[in-house]
Amino acid sequence: MNYAIIVAAGQSSRMKVKVDKAFVPLGQKPVLAYSLIAYEECPEIDGIIVVVKKDRVDSTKAMAKMFGCSKLEAVVTGGSKRQLSVAKGMEKLPREATIVAVHDGARPLVTPELISASIKAAKRYGSGVAGIKMTDTIKFVESGLKVTKTLDRTKVWAVQTPQTFKVKVLKEAYDYINKNNLTVTDEASALEVAGLDVHLVESETSNMKITTLDDLTIAAALLKL
Repeated sequence: MNYAIIVAAGQSSRMKVKVDKAFVPLGQKPVLAYSLIAYEECPEIDGIIVVVKKDRVDSTKAMAKMFGCSKLEAVVTGGSKRQLSVAKGMEKLPREATIVAVHDGARPLVTPELISASIKAAKRYGSGVAGIKMTDTIKFVESGLKVTKTLDRTKVWAVQTPQTFKVKVLKEAYDYINKNNLTVTDEASALEVAGLDVHLVESETSNMKITTLDDLTIAAALLKL
């Protein structure tokens, strides 16, 4: 069985105003609703688990009901870090789950097609992580604003979500980072430090993450709202 863990328990610290970006209106729906609907409409997804702040549990359940998300199986309270939130979501996976797709609730433009592609890759390679090839020239800065070196952009990708894995692979990676008391910013990084392979799935720039208020305007334009 294929499950999704949608993580929406972040602090939204870069929004510059005190808002929960996953619940900010985007057109007629909250940002999080778009991800819920995309995973609901993906035929390969059998169940959905959402991780939110404690005071958002009831409103998330109500949101799912409002938009007909029948695949929602659990809404759980997140942790202080992303990896803790994902771990809490994984605790709710049934024994029958073999594939898990982790998604940022702040990426409302994810498509069922991209989710399916990531699942296909995970089944074949153990992982399927959405990413896009970089087109800008990329500078590496060691500290301050002084450029240390220029990276070969043909070998640099920007990673997004979904980040999809065989459940046993992600559990192995999480066991490693927990045992070694490591902090990672995404699931692919957990695999990397654990010495496990990360396979990319080509995505689109439109699969953007809502980070600032300006991003809401861009997302609305892309969604033609």
